[in-house]
Amino acid sequence: MARDSGTEALAELAEERVDHRFKGLPPDAAGLTVAELTAQRRNLFTGGFATPVLALSAERLEHNLALMETYAARHGLAFAPHGKTSMAPQLFHRQIGHGAWGITLAVPHQVWVARAFGIGRIFLANELVDAAALRRLAAELDADPDFRFVCYVDSVRGVELMDAALTEAGAGRPVDVVVELGAGAGARTGARTEADCAAVADAVAAARTLRLAGVAGYEGEVPDADPERVRAWLRRLVALAVDFDRAGRFTGLAEVVLSAGGSAWFDAVADVFAEVPDLSLPVLKLLRSGAYVSHDDGHYREVTPFNRVPAEGALEPAFRLWTQVVSRPTAEQAFANAGKRDAAYDLDLPFAQVVRPSDGGPERPATGVAVSGLSDQHAWLRTAPEAELEVGDWVGLGLSHPCTSFDKWQLIPVAEADGTVVDYIRTFF
Repeated sequence: MARDSGTEALAELAEERVDHRFKGLPPDAAGLTVAELTAQRRNLFTGGFATPVLALSAERLEHNLALMETYAARHGLAFAPHGKTSMAPQLFHRQIGHGAWGITLAVPHQVWVARAFGIGRIFLANELVDAAALRRLAAELDADPDFRFVCYVDSVRGVELMDAALTEAGAGRPVDVVVELGAGAGARTGARTEADCAAVADAVAAARTLRLAGVAGYEGEVPDADPERVRAWLRRLVALAVDFDRAGRFTGLAEVVLSAGGSAWFDAVADVFAEVPDLSLPVLKLLRSGAYVSHDDGHYREVTPFNRVPAEGALEPAFRLWTQVVSRPTAEQAFANAGKRDAAYDLDLPFAQVVRPSDGGPERPATGVAVSGLSDQHAWLRTAPEAELEVGDWVGLGLSHPCTSFDKWQLIPVAEADGTVVDYIRTFF
């Protein structure tokens, strides 16, 4: 899909009507377009928003986008942030506006969403053997000569399935593929040995509908990952690219794709990719970290590489889930109206951070308040003697794991520090 059509699709999001599909929005906004509601610049706390409501910080979102742009540029990396994190085309375009080469995705549905909104470069960090999806991909590539698509392959059988489906579809353009090197015994996808990788590359060379574009993998799956083990695996990946190049496997290319990089080890990727020797072609060193866009208050706060390289900057958690105390049955317990339907809980429970009293008093730290569990629609709050918490108070929760936070909300307010809502982010999961 041409970029102009993508721009039109983005504009159409602003004309979508606010209705029952969207949680947390002001009830009296029903029937307004998103553009009309945005223009009202309502306040998240006084503008009629209902709890629970998830919000993104406008300032922190922009900070994170800018930080990773400068980080990638400083280290000579191209950047294709993983779009599965947000599945928000508005954010995809902001990421590209901040220097991203393209967008990484994981499954065909996500590719179709990105294409509907004009994303012209997509890296599918997964194997693709579904015949129906390959037929559509062939049609997309043939219809748009500017569309760049790259995906993993890790088996001869997978290559055979791709070639058969694309041949049957009458594909006019070959699909660019990168051989995925597995991260080790017991890891996720990826050919386990260099010999396996070579066999896959041979199969690609024999397939009319495919073209070998490079090598890739995911260092986050290295068993018992630590800096030494991760760097050792990344050096294997680089050596594989070098060996393939010396063997003349990269023919007919303008560049060789070398890709890795989740959100926990991108410093190691930057270090090792800086060591890549000259090949016969330029190398596109493609980083794929995605969680940075919102960061978090749990898992990624702990594992971010910026903890190891503080001189490079720091990401800021941009999410806050606002929930309201609906029950205070004992001095040691309270219940709020956000649960598993609203908050990520696969890595950590939410973190009680601040309280906004129902009487309009100033926001204060959530001292003595902790989330001890989640039901479908309730947060279980454990309250210490020093906790000041009453029915009706709003509690601001920090979240862990952006990928399972975005997916619970279809329309997310973006609020400035004073609570003014300046935008709404539409997601497509």
